[in-house]
Amino acid sequence: MLMPTRTPVIRNAMTIDVEDYFQVSAFAPYIARDDWDRRECRVEHNMARILALLEERQVKATFFTLGWIAERYPQLVRQIVEQGHELASHGYGHQRASELSREAFADDIGRAKQLLEDLSGQAVLGYRAPSFSIGEGNLWAFDVLREAGYRYSSSVYPIAHDHYGMPDSPRFAYPVREGLLEVPVTTLRAFNRNFPSSGGGYFRLLPYALSRWMIRQVNAVDQQSAVFYFHPWEIDSEQPRIPGIDGKTRFRHYVNIPRTHGRIAQLLSDFAWGRMDEIFLGAQARARA
Repeated sequence: MLMPTRTPVIRNAMTIDVEDYFQVSAFAPYIARDDWDRRECRVEHNMARILALLEERQVKATFFTLGWIAERYPQLVRQIVEQGHELASHGYGHQRASELSREAFADDIGRAKQLLEDLSGQAVLGYRAPSFSIGEGNLWAFDVLREAGYRYSSSVYPIAHDHYGMPDSPRFAYPVREGLLEVPVTTLRAFNRNFPSSGGGYFRLLPYALSRWMIRQVNAVDQQSAVFYFHPWEIDSEQPRIPGIDGKTRFRHYVNIPRTHGRIAQLLSDFAWGRMDEIFLGAQARARA
């Protein structure tokens, strides 16, 4: 008698963009880049909480780490690698790819990759553009990433948004150049449009049950791994408040921050998670790296 086959559990990719609250792109009009070193940096405290939570739930994740942070907190880079997580690049200075020339972008991603590899002793295969800032106007960025030695990018958000997005691009991983894979953050397709279902401000704003349902739909209906992301500052209800910001920016940044740590803890329990490189490039890629 044939035994019924069990549907394999789909592993989703848990990703963290390692940057601090004052480096958020929406704060750029209010916080000068030259002031960053004078700001209270809280990334160490928040990263300690995240790493402890991942260890408690026995989850390995991918950390898209800003070169500026790695340079000042090299022990964070070493902790990420020592605990079995993937170290990936978020560029050096958190400048949107869409605002850089080809030469400046090449310098930014190359500088970050070299720094992270020197600190960790491991190859850095993945890159995520700040604010998902690769779009129709700067597709040349994929050529630069390939030339720099990256194997995958997670820099396109296939939604319509006032700051980023390429709504007509593929929703799931696809080869964007020879030897380079683009792995978009996850959306749910409904009513002829893509809905964000992968973290960030939407995860803080929407009821948790809705976010969980959307990821389950992607796993069950699309039979695809979801890509979820958040930032260390999103679990930090004690971060300094930035004065003078406009109402939309204030709402987007601070909404439901006190609840986020608990929601992420629940998410880690509700789904199977893993590293980007292992899910989308395979274990052999990790071994070679």
